[in-house]
Amino acid sequence: MAAPESVIEIGSTGVRLLVAEFTADRKQNILDRSAMPLSLGRDVFTNGAISQESQNQLVQILKRYKEQLTGWGITPEETVCIATNTFRDAKNSDLVMDRVLVQTGFKVRIVDGIEENKLMYLAISDCLKDEPIELNTEDTIILVVGGSTTEMMLMSHGKMAAVHSLRLGTVRIDQHIKNQVSSYDDIQRFVKESVTNTKGSLENELNLSQIKRFIAVGQDVTLAALNKGHPISTFLWEIGREDFMSFLEEIQDYSIDECAGRFKISYSEAENLQVSLLIYSIFIQLTSAETILVPETNIRNGLLLSRISNKNEELQKEFNSQITASAKNLLRKYHGDENHAEYVRIVATQLYDTLKDEIGLEEQAKILLEVAALLHDIGVFIRYDNHNLHSSYIVKNSEIFGLSRKDISIVSEIVKYHKGHIMPQDDDSFQMLPRSDRMMIMKLTSILRIADALDRGHLQKFTDLSIKILPNALEIHTQNSNNLVLEKMALSEKSEMFESTFGYKVILI
Repeated sequence: MAAPESVIEIGSTGVRLLVAEFTADRKQNILDRSAMPLSLGRDVFTNGAISQESQNQLVQILKRYKEQLTGWGITPEETVCIATNTFRDAKNSDLVMDRVLVQTGFKVRIVDGIEENKLMYLAISDCLKDEPIELNTEDTIILVVGGSTTEMMLMSHGKMAAVHSLRLGTVRIDQHIKNQVSSYDDIQRFVKESVTNTKGSLENELNLSQIKRFIAVGQDVTLAALNKGHPISTFLWEIGREDFMSFLEEIQDYSIDECAGRFKISYSEAENLQVSLLIYSIFIQLTSAETILVPETNIRNGLLLSRISNKNEELQKEFNSQITASAKNLLRKYHGDENHAEYVRIVATQLYDTLKDEIGLEEQAKILLEVAALLHDIGVFIRYDNHNLHSSYIVKNSEIFGLSRKDISIVSEIVKYHKGHIMPQDDDSFQMLPRSDRMMIMKLTSILRIADALDRGHLQKFTDLSIKILPNALEIHTQNSNNLVLEKMALSEKSEMFESTFGYKVILI
């Protein structure tokens, strides 16, 4: 049995602790958990910063958790402590994180909405892995309503079609409409209009009306399932569409105190219950799902799983396939040349594997190269001239499942420099990046340029390449073509960065 691991999540409505251990077959045993309410979201959405009072409460909660973890032999340095979107939106987040570190020893890391989706996917996949539930036969939506945002994943036949972090959360809505509306009907209309405004862009990625599988995660929807649904297994519930709607209608007229008393929940949870379930209901009505699956899991479970995923080759392979599926769907959305993109991805991967010992980057770099290869020409949708700049813009302003905002920024830099004679180091903005990021971008861009040059005509002429490293050259052998003129011309234009980065002259035979 491995040593217990711990994670703390600082959210918009509370601070939550989870301690768990993993068995040899990757089963997660929960050892300890705690949750303390704290309205950070209300502070940020009202004043743009975390108040002094909330900071004091946060420090006290974390000191209490520190003592709790001591009983498990876990130190603050060994604990992963994350904060979600609310923290990132706070103007004084850096100051608060520094105070937390100094006074409690916990180092807080802010995760963005895209990373939240990644962690939730891991948690949900783990919850469903032993159940006879197939996600690869039906279009699926996964929805998580939080205090700050609503996280959404759209899957087409088991593959990730799109991810979105919508600025639509219970606390955000409450603060936005406070003192402006007087009835539940007004709140309902506001939420419905907010969801409807996003529907058009979502339909470009997946037809919502054809979605039959609806997966909802969160303590509010779990409460609905506990009251009106039925268990499938220990941590998985199911509730019928009509039963969910009847439960929502039932609680519409309850006061906050009544919700807290009837359902034995805290006052802060009761405050958000009606709006949270309302958001779920409106998305449910956009689909044709007759039932809602409710896994009893959360981002903390996903975070613990992410810590072992790199050690699990099968899990990492499945996760990477979802990342590339999300990138391919983005390419499809902008009508890119999918055959060329996939070919360049395959060749770039082959080059990376050949040079792996000399590249000296973490394994994550390879998946960033694959995503960049798939999306390097996506800017042609806007205009062919300077399409590398357009590609960079599209990537930088898109959401790709499994990649953090920093990862996406690196991919956008790689596609930015994949063509032309301009070297990244000639760009002032490039020089402002951390050295480790600059080296990664240089190495991966160099490889992408070579892979792109080998499909100059977008015809995928070479189906069987062999690559060999010689003392001063990288030799690429083709097996099924004698006409290499165009490709050699492209290599002469694009190999300069590769040669200066790795010290090898590229030879095509």
